[in-house]
Amino acid sequence: MSEVRPSSILGVWSQRLLAAILLGGQVLIHLLQGRIHRRNTVEQMAAVGPDSLLIALITAVFVGAVFTIQVAREFIRFGAGTTVGGVLALALTRELAPVLTAVVLAGRVGSAFAAEIGTMRVTEQIDALYMLKTDPIDYLVIPRVLACCVMLPILTLLSAITGMIGGLAIATNLYRLSQSVFIDSARNFLDVWDITSALIKGAVFGATIAIIGCSWGLTTTGGAKGVGQSTTAAVVTALLSIFIMNFFLSWVMFQGLGRSTL
Repeated sequence: MSEVRPSSILGVWSQRLLAAILLGGQVLIHLLQGRIHRRNTVEQMAAVGPDSLLIALITAVFVGAVFTIQVAREFIRFGAGTTVGGVLALALTRELAPVLTAVVLAGRVGSAFAAEIGTMRVTEQIDALYMLKTDPIDYLVIPRVLACCVMLPILTLLSAITGMIGGLAIATNLYRLSQSVFIDSARNFLDVWDITSALIKGAVFGATIAIIGCSWGLTTTGGAKGVGQSTTAAVVTALLSIFIMNFFLSWVMFQGLGRSTL
């Protein structure tokens, strides 16, 4: 039995990543040409948005609660209890809500895209689309990309609100902070750019998840085993891409251009 070399695995992964980048370029060109399959787009928006809402909100409420538990006691000790709401609001809008919502969708939606399209590839359904003079990018990829780009920012905003509710419940019931002080702190710390940055990150992460999931599906080979491998690789690649892109987006948005909290 031949041993699989790490270098060969890295080479295959690099080729598929390059294919994903090229697929992203093709999607952009087709969108500029107005080639949108509206019915498929609406169906995918329902799958990405409402079907993912509950798990995203459950994640957000517990993240907000845990963050408050870790922060509130220390802030109260140093006499800064009135800033807990503002710090939580900034953390959720700038980082936690966009990243964690994208992670949830990468696991749920990105894997589904890779598995579904990968199955279509190994069962020659993609070839059948070409026979019917239907471009798989228009029919399969663009609806998924648009669905993620539209629904992920909405889910991010809802997650941020839900996370604030979870933090508020902990702050008022466990640490006896005033509800009005908590809300006023969040209102004073936040501005429009913080919310806008969350929406921008959501759209970028959504496009990344969709393109990687679809690309890994389209390049699937090897039958059922290949579908499983593509699904796993797509999720891992999407997660890595989210964390890496989040760093660069945060650097651009807040290092020089963003507003300081001070």
